[in-house]
Amino acid sequence: MSAAQAASALRPSSELRALAEAGAAELDWDAPAKDVIAWVARNFATEAAAVACSMADAVLPALVADQLPGVDVLFLDTGYHFPETYATRNEVAENLRVNVVDVKPEHSVAEQDSLLGRDLFARDPGRCCALRKVEPLHRALAGYELWFTGVRRDEAPTRTNTPLVSWDERNGLVKVNPVATWSHDGLISYSGDNLLPVNPLLSQGYPSIGCAPCTKKVAPGADPRSGRWAGTSKTECGLHA
Repeated sequence: MSAAQAASALRPSSELRALAEAGAAELDWDAPAKDVIAWVARNFATEAAAVACSMADAVLPALVADQLPGVDVLFLDTGYHFPETYATRNEVAENLRVNVVDVKPEHSVAEQDSLLGRDLFARDPGRCCALRKVEPLHRALAGYELWFTGVRRDEAPTRTNTPLVSWDERNGLVKVNPVATWSHDGLISYSGDNLLPVNPLLSQGYPSIGCAPCTKKVAPGADPRSGRWAGTSKTECGLHA
């Protein structure tokens, strides 16, 4: 199906918004991930859903693929990732029942350097994230009715009240966070028990992994996201604002 055909097949926003509200009302605040994904499987076609994955681990793609095999997994290829992140992306593509889609910015890193100067991430991290993450994802999501994210309530104070199902006004589709109730340790344990790909950086002091220039190691017991944009006031890339 072409992009134009996919877009024309999408249900109206009013219908999708009503579905999001119904899902939020139907599912308990702490419903298991499998129940959340089962709700999606009952109400959405596989091709209408996408999984956003940072390639820190493969738990979310694996959970979704159990009930929606062949689902698209969107990987934001910013051009700044650690080699370990790209290696994990390849493992996911090779070993899980998913279709990994590389979502790229409008401009390569070299083109961006030419247009806006080198190391925009250091001078204006908000704009760099907007250009290399937020805008590309927004374009990619235009072809879907629903997206899954791996946002968890324990990751940061800003995420404490993350719902399992909601309406994403900015992107115009349903947003589902099946592992919102999980812990970091729970993800690692599930990965090991199910032999899933895991980014090796997770065991090397990087509990939250973003672009290499903007991600630092975190001291034991510190805020897991304190290594993201360390030394700045920035705490979110803008994808889940």
